[in-house]
Amino acid sequence: MARRIGIKDVAAAAGVSTATVSHILNGVEGKRASAETRQRVLRVADELGYAPNGLARGLRLKRSQTIGFVSDEIATTPHASRTILGAQEAATAAGLVLLLVNTSGDAELERTSIEMLLQRQVDGVLYAAMYHRNVRVPESLGSTPTVLLDARSEDPAIPFVVPDEVQGGYTAVRELIDHGHRRIGMTVQTVDVPARQGRLEGYRKALAEVGVPYDPSLVAAETAVSFGTTVGDVDAGYRAARRLLTAEQRPTALFCFNDRMAAGAYRAAAELGLSIPGDLSVIGFDNQELVCEAVYPALSTVQLPHYEMGARAVAQLLTLTKTPGRPPGPDIQEILLCPLVARASVASPPRL
Repeated sequence: MARRIGIKDVAAAAGVSTATVSHILNGVEGKRASAETRQRVLRVADELGYAPNGLARGLRLKRSQTIGFVSDEIATTPHASRTILGAQEAATAAGLVLLLVNTSGDAELERTSIEMLLQRQVDGVLYAAMYHRNVRVPESLGSTPTVLLDARSEDPAIPFVVPDEVQGGYTAVRELIDHGHRRIGMTVQTVDVPARQGRLEGYRKALAEVGVPYDPSLVAAETAVSFGTTVGDVDAGYRAARRLLTAEQRPTALFCFNDRMAAGAYRAAAELGLSIPGDLSVIGFDNQELVCEAVYPALSTVQLPHYEMGARAVAQLLTLTKTPGRPPGPDIQEILLCPLVARASVASPPRL
């Protein structure tokens, strides 16, 4: 078995002290080393195949080099799993291990899971929600650096990373407006969450910008039998869309609360003999590729930045662990843009 390469080997090969190697490889701040020395040490360490002892480094820095990721149902939600990927890759790049716990919304499971993470002395916790909503952070996390992911708290001192729901809703409706639509309906769910509030605000903002007054009769809300599930959302989308499309003056376009509700709108349009996008334009929200590419024509939508949210949440957590006691401020509240993903479901309006 080959001997493990240590700091002494790197120091000898680089011609510097072991202390200098330790400071450079461990990123110790305040210890000066020239750029040339730093590059030489890093190059030699790489050439020798030096691998740091994570446990020993953690003991020196009084950190476990691990962070917890507590979610309700993200781990079992295909389109949101990119949140985990973004967090994991950001953690790995920082030399950290991500410990994932999926609670399925079970309060007792959440309590015991957080307890186990704290027993393992995680450096911090990402507290994530499947969809953008307000949450109450468990009291047990009071003294642990915590960042909310796709969620907000009433406590302004708790950092969060969320999507810009208002901008996303505005972008979706602006796409319809730019194609000539003015009579635009919106299908939403009755559940009162920031995602619904923000997207509706964006809808109204885009219409107001081109002088179209808000018409409440063009917003159809339906309750999903099982909120957040494919079947429940598709059915709610179908019922909401059918209500709008059978009105005396139907809309020429629909902005749907999410892609699954948009799939329901496709079903309603087909039943009524309306072609997409010839007779009706449809745009969704989320960019769930399993849905968007499965319907025909492919659904134009607005993308939730799941990967970016996961990565940014880890960055926020790293800042917290390095600067404990940091006062609250706008820099700890990140709202990420939701870009348009144009496919084939939007066209100019028909002549009714």
